[in-house]
Amino acid sequence: MKNKIAELFDIPHDVVYLNCASLSPQLKSVTVAGSLAVHQKVHPWQIQTDDWFANPEGLRGLAAQVINADTDGMAIIPSVSYGISIAAANVRVAKGQQILVMDKEYPSNYYSWNELAKTNGAEILTVKKESTWTESILNALTDRVAVVAVSNCHWTNGALVDLVKIGEKARLVGAALVVDASQAMGAYPIDIQAVQPDFLVSVGYKWLLGPYGLGYLYAAPKYRETGRPIEHSWLTKNNSEDFAGLVNYRDDFRPGARRFDMGEFSGFINVPMAIAALTQVLDWGVGNIQSRLSMIIAEIDRRAVELDFGFPDADERVGHMIGIDLPGGVSDKLKAALKNENIFVGYRGESIRISPYLYTTTQDIERLFNILKNLR
Repeated sequence: MKNKIAELFDIPHDVVYLNCASLSPQLKSVTVAGSLAVHQKVHPWQIQTDDWFANPEGLRGLAAQVINADTDGMAIIPSVSYGISIAAANVRVAKGQQILVMDKEYPSNYYSWNELAKTNGAEILTVKKESTWTESILNALTDRVAVVAVSNCHWTNGALVDLVKIGEKARLVGAALVVDASQAMGAYPIDIQAVQPDFLVSVGYKWLLGPYGLGYLYAAPKYRETGRPIEHSWLTKNNSEDFAGLVNYRDDFRPGARRFDMGEFSGFINVPMAIAALTQVLDWGVGNIQSRLSMIIAEIDRRAVELDFGFPDADERVGHMIGIDLPGGVSDKLKAALKNENIFVGYRGESIRISPYLYTTTQDIERLFNILKNLR
């Protein structure tokens, strides 16, 4: 039996969807917003000059609220790789210095750093988890490190990284802090004022419940006046609202992190959908979302203990996702059984990643573990 929040999504009663960390299901309100936007494009004469900027500004403000940032600090981007490329174009890395990354990090937060290291004669320092991720990163963070490029939690199993502590050490040794918050923003409280990153990026299609192809970047104040964008869109220039004056080229940008906005950030379809999504997330409250999901994960934890499965300790992981190591790994037989029962999880190496949402019920967890118990 589904709960009331499930009614806000279009999830069939026989489907157990536990893979929000990969791609969230879509709120009905987001679908409606997208449908209205598609139909508006049928009559483009109804789109006025202000529409190119007003909705994106509203979205920028909503995204800022999610992480306790200022609106001027937010840019609208198409992907994490785009945002990491912006960070890589603006941080200082000299020959012989190190760029610190986590072992088995998601590729979007690796490839740009690898290219930067090759170009500048720097070194990629890959940190492996020994005790906790936080301790392992802190121990590796010396004054040779120019950039710390980490996530708030490991994408494979939710193992936690204390960004506040990492940020303090990074500032102490003079390293830039770049955070991929894709597995936290919208589900786990992040306070920009406490973390103080140089850059923070996130996709919008996971825990922020938005459409694919739209994400967010936060830039610290020191990058907002002289920072270098990786593309030069007419929309990011000052006074770009004056369409008649666009032939008068100019060098100055719109204020704040807007210089880092992607081209076509007006997003006449994606932006209204993202606004509907973030409005709902903020209405629920990120802290409340984390609290509720932590209770669901605690139940998964309890059942995993009964079956002697391995997973990160509760005080070393976020509360909205968990990776469970199965004896013998993830078999094709298990994958087939879960698919046959319309149960959807993530597969990461030798483990399954379980990432529920507010629509998840005790019955959903029961169905999952009935399969795991019979095929362990």
